[in-house]
Amino acid sequence: MASSILIVEDDLVFSTMMKTWLTKKGFEVDTASTNARARKLLAEHRYDLILSDLRLPDQDGIHLLAWLRNRSCHTPLIIMTSYAEIQSAVEAMKQGASDYIAKPVQPDELLKKIKEAVENAEAPAAPGSEKTAPPVTQNFLEGESEAAHQLFNYVRLVAPTQMSVLINGASGTGKEYVAHRIHELSKRNGKPFIAIDCGSIPKDLAASEFFGHVKGSFTGALTDKVGAFEEANGGTLFLDEIGNLSYEVQIQLLRALQERRIRRIGSTKEIEVDVRLICATNENLKEGIAKGTFREDLYHRINEFTLRMPDLKERREDILLFANFFLDQANRELERNLTGFDAAASEALQRYPWPGNLRQLKNVVKRATLLAQGNFITPLELGEDILNPPAETNDTPFSLHNGEQEKQRILHALQRTGNNKSKAAQLLGIDRKTLYNKMKLYNMMNNE
Repeated sequence: MASSILIVEDDLVFSTMMKTWLTKKGFEVDTASTNARARKLLAEHRYDLILSDLRLPDQDGIHLLAWLRNRSCHTPLIIMTSYAEIQSAVEAMKQGASDYIAKPVQPDELLKKIKEAVENAEAPAAPGSEKTAPPVTQNFLEGESEAAHQLFNYVRLVAPTQMSVLINGASGTGKEYVAHRIHELSKRNGKPFIAIDCGSIPKDLAASEFFGHVKGSFTGALTDKVGAFEEANGGTLFLDEIGNLSYEVQIQLLRALQERRIRRIGSTKEIEVDVRLICATNENLKEGIAKGTFREDLYHRINEFTLRMPDLKERREDILLFANFFLDQANRELERNLTGFDAAASEALQRYPWPGNLRQLKNVVKRATLLAQGNFITPLELGEDILNPPAETNDTPFSLHNGEQEKQRILHALQRTGNNKSKAAQLLGIDRKTLYNKMKLYNMMNNE
């Protein structure tokens, strides 16, 4: 069974890179950015090792160590610290830390210390205190930000009920996954989950899609068709972008929900159905009610419980988690074996506002995985749109640090293309004139 590690580190870039690397080495890894968050996780799970930074935003690693010992918890703890604070790390060892390692961390040395600490641990695990990994499915993960924790706490709260759920959120935020997760955690999980994209159904075929039809009931009805309500009977029916349904279809949908019966088009036989309804929209349905395009009675019927999907820019702690998750998917799909993102690429991913949310991030990572030449994705592969977003959408002001990064990207591109400026401009995703202007800006023309 894989050993479990808790990383306590407030540098999110470093923490995520460590988590990715250790996961690839076969460990199960959770992360916390504060002492308080670490204590919460440690109260809920058992870990084989704690890897903690000495300096944390609320209390230092020595306080965490003292808290563990006061609870008679003897989980081995390795302190990470700078060379300037070695004396403090030695003091931590006097108080019970297993070992310390200086930053910048040498991977081989850290791996050796981790294995030694786990092997030397003497305290047996408490019965029934096995660590449970964060909920992850094949196509999605939940995230570790406060926004993600709040969202999925609500998901776990409403899932066992029979309440209808309305999921509000921008395009690309993962609304269908949340609907799937509600179904998986419900008492209906052994029955079908049927998803319908209301935005893609032609108006004249919507009733057939929902309720089915019998052969010959209209032109083109060449065979009997089972509708979505029948397919989902006993399970969950997910209606994505419900705000796109025509007013007439809304009336039919409301009647089916109220009566729990449907009738196939062209049939006189009524069929009893039992479905749990989950709907999603990126529109303001209350505005639709005010305009007369969405029925108020249907709105209240589908909205017994509301979930709001946060935009990706609201959960920046999760950006690198998802980026590495999508990288693993892209590695499998494209038959690549990239390790991760370098520090500059990680910073660029976190700085970008992601108007297309998770869908956009997934596409960017997949493209970068295809383009990457080394083991790590660099800023060069992310594309100019990510590196230099429009000023009105860029949350981070321009700084010399960012300019120096851009200069280094240009140098890297010129080196890779043998100083061919046309090819370098293509790699950077800019035109040749822009490249010349940037080279003049950074006084790089004298290097020719």
